Amino acid sequence: MKKIVFAAFLGLLGQNSLAESPEIRNPLSEEGSWAELREDFVGDTTLLDGASLFTVEAPYRAHDAATVPLVITQSDTEAKPITSAMIVVDENPAPMAAEMSFGAAMHPLKFELRVRVNQYSNVRVIATNANGTFMQGRFVKASGGCSAPASRDPEIALASMGLMRLKHFGEDIPMSRPRREAQIMIRHPNYSGLQRDQITQLFIGAHFINKMEVFQGDEMLFTLEGGISVSENPVFRFNYSDNGAPALRVRAEDTEGNVFEQVLPKNAQS
Repeated sequence: MKKIVFAAFLGLLGQNSLAESPEIRNPLSEEGSWAELREDFVGDTTLLDGASLFTVEAPYRAHDAATVPLVITQSDTEAKPITSAMIVVDENPAPMAAEMSFGAAMHPLKFELRVRVNQYSNVRVIATNANGTFMQGRFVKASGGCSAPASRDPEIALASMGLMRLKHFGEDIPMSRPRREAQIMIRHPNYSGLQRDQITQLFIGAHFINKMEVFQGDEMLFTLEGGISVSENPVFRFNYSDNGAPALRVRAEDTEGNVFEQVLPKNAQS
C-alpha cells in the first residue's frame, strides 16, 4: 500500500516540474517587505549580485502555492564553491524557509526543493562562497500556500511519517568521482500551524522537519535547518560527486523531537 501511495506522490512531482517552462523570467521585485527583513537576515553584510554566480528558477505563476519548485544552479562553475545558502520567502508568516550548508561533493551546486508561498512574494536565495555573499531570486505569484489543507488525513500522514526514498537519475559516468543526480523524499506533513483540520476546523499545531543531514559514507553532502515554508513531504533533488560509498545516510529531526534515520543504498530500486 505504501509503495502505491508513494508512486502517486512521484507522479505529482512530475506535474510540478520546472522542465516544462525553463525560459520563465521573473526577477525580484523592488516592492515588498525586504527592506524591513534585510537586517534580521544579513545585518550589514554587503550583498553581491548573485547573477554572476548562480541562477534561481521558480515559476512566475505557481500551479500549487503549497509546492512551489525552486532550483538553485551555480552557473559560474569556475568560481569558488557555494558553501551555504538561505532561502527567504519575503511575505510568508515565517520568511526563513531554509538555511543550508553544502559539502565539497556538491560543487558545482545544483539543488532543488519545494516551498510554500503564502501570497505574491519575492523568493530569494542568499548564497555564500569564499568571495562573499550573493543574492538572487524570483518573484512568484501564489497565494494560500502556508494555510492550504494537508493532502492527507492527519492520522494517515502521521502513520507514514519518516518514510524515505532515494532515486538516482541517468547513467553513471566512468570516472573516479562521477557526477550523479539524486532525489531524496521524506514523508512528513510539515504542518505550518496555519492549516485547519478539515473535520473539526480547528488549527493543526505546527509540526515540521527542522533539521536534516545527508552524508555519503562519512562525507557530508548537505545539512538543512527548515521552517514552515518547506512543503509537505519534503523533496530534495541535487547533483553530487560520488565518492564510491555504497549508500547515502539521512538523519532528520522534527519539532516534536522525532528523529528519523535511514541508510539508503545508491543502487536500490526506487
